Amino acid sequence: MYRYALKRILGIVPVLLAVATITFFIMRLAPGGPFDTDRQLPEEVLKNINARYHLDEPLYMQYLRYMKSLLQGDLGPSFRYASHSVNDIISETWAVSASLGVAGLIYALFLGVTAGVLAASKPNSIRDFVPMTISLLGICLPSFVIGPLFILLFGITLNWFNVSGWEQPSDIVLPAISLGTMYAAYVSRLTRGGVLDVVKQDYIRTAKAKGLKGSTIMLRHTLKGGLLPVVSFLGPATAGILVGSFVVETIFNIPGLGRFFVQSALNRDYTLVMGMVLLFATLLLVLNLIVDLIYAVLDPRVSYD
Repeated sequence: MYRYALKRILGIVPVLLAVATITFFIMRLAPGGPFDTDRQLPEEVLKNINARYHLDEPLYMQYLRYMKSLLQGDLGPSFRYASHSVNDIISETWAVSASLGVAGLIYALFLGVTAGVLAASKPNSIRDFVPMTISLLGICLPSFVIGPLFILLFGITLNWFNVSGWEQPSDIVLPAISLGTMYAAYVSRLTRGGVLDVVKQDYIRTAKAKGLKGSTIMLRHTLKGGLLPVVSFLGPATAGILVGSFVVETIFNIPGLGRFFVQSALNRDYTLVMGMVLLFATLLLVLNLIVDLIYAVLDPRVSYD
């Protein structure tokens, strides 16, 4: 497993270089530029700005210059936020997005696993039908629909939470629920299916024959195998939560990475877009590796030797 993990870690570097190369040329080929505005700038001013950011150089020179800076850990200056570099923006905002993403993931896992176990404990009964019906509703409602509904109900009507901002601990509640509800629905269905498959295994029958309590069998034996589908889902779920946080941060006016990423794409802020893409690509590669290793721990039949 250690060799497998080392190979995967070393493989991250060429993948990130490929992501950086593709993103660099896609951004340059897109119409418009970082200094295109409704008000036409004087030609001399525009010429000086392009020279300041080396946009007047040939494309291959810009690419080599950027890759040299990237290998040194410098993501470059932001074209739209003149007083900040990309490293500064990421360092100032990543904690907000990370807190929101972790809270949404914890909420999704807790609610989804609980509902799935409850449904699987008595299949084809009211205990099964109710949570699975609610989970189907959760799958059909994306975060950009749930968020405004929660703002209207809990923020404006009931006045329980703030509808925007990131100033007090309670401000994380509505965004995290909006972000994690859809994934909680998927987790609940995967948990139900995984648990129902495991309870048919011989070792579960043996545990019952030994007279073990139902709660002990569920916690020590059934869940370990029943959560394997959920663990496999964690990779794409984490990716979805990270991407979905862009929308949620915009809806709730949260000063995280998502808002800057959306604005940088609209403003053609090349370096900021590149920095955000590379950051999230790194996170996804690392998280997928962690998920693969957890899978091997839960299922002894899996070996990465």
